[in-house]
Amino acid sequence: MTSKYDLTQRIAPQLDRHLVFPLLEFLQERGMYPEEDILKAKIELLNNTNMVDYAMDIHKSLYRSEDVPQEMVERRAEVVGRLKALEEAAAPLVTFLQNPNAVQELRADQQHNLRMLNDRYQIGQEQIEALYQYAKFQFECGNYSGAADYLYQYRALCTNTERSLSALWGKLAAEILMQNWDIALDELNSLKEIIDSKSFSSPMNQVQSRIWLMHWSLFIFFNHDNGRTLIIDLFNQDKYLNAIQTNAPHLLRYLATAFIVNKRRRPQFKEFIKVIQQEQCSYKDPITEFLACVYVNYDFDGAHKKMKECEEAILNDPFLGKRVEEGNFATVPLRDEFLENARLFIFETYCRIHQRIEMSVLAEKLNLNYEEAERWIVNLIRTSKLEAKIDSKTGTIVMEPNHTNVYEQLIDHTKSLSGRTYKLVSQLLEHAQPQTAR
Repeated sequence: MTSKYDLTQRIAPQLDRHLVFPLLEFLQERGMYPEEDILKAKIELLNNTNMVDYAMDIHKSLYRSEDVPQEMVERRAEVVGRLKALEEAAAPLVTFLQNPNAVQELRADQQHNLRMLNDRYQIGQEQIEALYQYAKFQFECGNYSGAADYLYQYRALCTNTERSLSALWGKLAAEILMQNWDIALDELNSLKEIIDSKSFSSPMNQVQSRIWLMHWSLFIFFNHDNGRTLIIDLFNQDKYLNAIQTNAPHLLRYLATAFIVNKRRRPQFKEFIKVIQQEQCSYKDPITEFLACVYVNYDFDGAHKKMKECEEAILNDPFLGKRVEEGNFATVPLRDEFLENARLFIFETYCRIHQRIEMSVLAEKLNLNYEEAERWIVNLIRTSKLEAKIDSKTGTIVMEPNHTNVYEQLIDHTKSLSGRTYKLVSQLLEHAQPQTAR
């Protein structure tokens, strides 16, 4: 196995450390790095969590010994003691939340709930804060289910917007780690609304929040049934695409993949190719280079060679290369969909720039026999609305000339200029807002 196309080192810094574990598990399963290196990376991650028992197990595997360092033993005792203390501090509110009759007294009015809790149950801000600390500690211990439940309840009572936002990030991470993709998507959308509307101390803080959101969203979009469409909806928005181009160009791999396997988004695809063209010098990836070969350079031999690299990149990517498991992922591996559509992209573009194409040449490129290629091409012409016909006598495909109207070209250029102007003005206004506030 190779780590040539592995993006883990670029992605991991943008994730909560608990979200890095699934990536390391994937790399370990694929055998892309020495086992010892993966185990050491896991222990390093665990050092700043409360998952001491897990760290002990990995230490035993790494050093092939039942003995563990004394500091791990002491750390475990410290974690257990701290957990008990936080449990006691949060107990009044936890007891209330576990009582179905008592919970029925809660209303949609947050201030009413706070007064009721204080007057009837002597539960105030101190106990509410204790619930947050208890939930956070549960998360650090690896109890994601308990953490998600308590963070949800905490946000309903919290009056501190920054603390509530932190709890929402924690809830999102917990739902991702439990693979609750529908709930995780709801939390992701809630976070996006806050990030896009919140007043940040600087524009860069807002950009960084968008970058975090996009990295976390990869878990959801490549597991959720509708994720390959939703990732285009998010990543292709001007503000998010701008953040990708300036701070996280490696995310272009995932947007490019989504465009290739999702035929329904082709109207936006044309603009995305311009982004690929712009970023050719600053970021190289087999998947983005494949698109550049087909749609920018018209290098079809190069595109065929890139397809092999694309396959390797997909198989060794934690988000794109997961094994197909019934009930969790689509029955057709993403790799197969990608390769089929990639061949389609090559064929469609090749046909549009050549007036006459030999059927035998296309059959060879498509790895089909003559009859299969002919049937495949006939169907493609019908479904893709290509202006073409098959000349059976000469064994060629004849493409009808398709000259773009000069006025249509002018309109396209005008639209493109207008779009770039709008984007520039929007960015200037966005940067000017904090200065105005001061």
